[in-house]
Amino acid sequence: MPFSFLEDWLSKTQKGFNLLVSPRSFRPFSYFRSVQKVLKIAIVLLLVVAPLNLYCWGFFGHKSINRLAVFTLPTEIMAFYKQHLEYISEHAVDADMRRYALKEEAPRHYIDIDHYGEQPFDDVPKQWFDAVDKYTEDTLQAYGIVPWHVERMYKRLVDAFKKRDIPYILKTSADLGHYIADAHVPLHTTENYNGQMTNQHGIHGFWESRLPELYSEDYDFFVGRAKYVSDPLAAIWHAVEVSNNAVDSVLDFERQLNESFPSDRKYAFEERGRSTIKAYSRDYSAEYHLMLDHMVERRMRASIITIGSFWFSAWVDAGKPDLSKPLSEEDERILEEERKQLEADYQARSVKSREHDE
Repeated sequence: MPFSFLEDWLSKTQKGFNLLVSPRSFRPFSYFRSVQKVLKIAIVLLLVVAPLNLYCWGFFGHKSINRLAVFTLPTEIMAFYKQHLEYISEHAVDADMRRYALKEEAPRHYIDIDHYGEQPFDDVPKQWFDAVDKYTEDTLQAYGIVPWHVERMYKRLVDAFKKRDIPYILKTSADLGHYIADAHVPLHTTENYNGQMTNQHGIHGFWESRLPELYSEDYDFFVGRAKYVSDPLAAIWHAVEVSNNAVDSVLDFERQLNESFPSDRKYAFEERGRSTIKAYSRDYSAEYHLMLDHMVERRMRASIITIGSFWFSAWVDAGKPDLSKPLSEEDERILEEERKQLEADYQARSVKSREHDE
């Protein structure tokens, strides 16, 4: 596994992450300093070993967000998630891979909330069936259903915990983390999702993939401890609204920069493996990142703590079941076969997804 050497190192570290599961050795001030240091080193190492495929938040982004969310959990549930850390992080991208295999998958990743008028958060019913009654299910599917799908996945996770179905807990946790992270991306909340309406084609990948790729090693991912979420649907709608409030800044700042920046320095060619790709130049990216004033970092941080809080809350709502039973060899075999099939379906790309993923 690509992160095995990192996990070996973390598991041997007296301070840092291990303190999270060793409360008897806990010392508050040294703990916080150690965890911050370990997190920063971990992110640097993740950048080195992460795949170069870039999709929603980038494959690197989704894997990192799910992985870091594990370390927000209280000790009594973190032990389970840490045991399955590789699965939770590696399968954080399964939902994106399914976008190219299942036509019904794509709307689960976004909501074009501005389609519904000037005051959409007042006009769109928060409950699924109320929204269906007002707009029809076809309309909702056409413009995205991410907040409702997050609620659906949350309920599935609660049910999986109640049944102590370890494989389903792992799959649902990984997917739930992905959808929550997508809800924290501003351009997942607008019809102008790739700047196609404002002659800013490519801004989607620029904001959520290029900028984290270049600057996330300097982000502060020490987000604190997960907390119980009493109303998951309200929480995810709040995340969507905060994301949507940032859309104008995402677009306007890039438009302003494009007008003032030398056009011959906007793009550069970079080597990626055996390929040469055209990308936003480092100088252009640096200016845009500065104008955004830590926006990408804030949305990644919010994703991490929200995911951890949803996982923890689902476990609590299920009655805090004992999850000490190990995953059976048969379950491991089935999970591996499912991933192989998903990878084959992804490579076949029988379904065309939104253009920013092309």
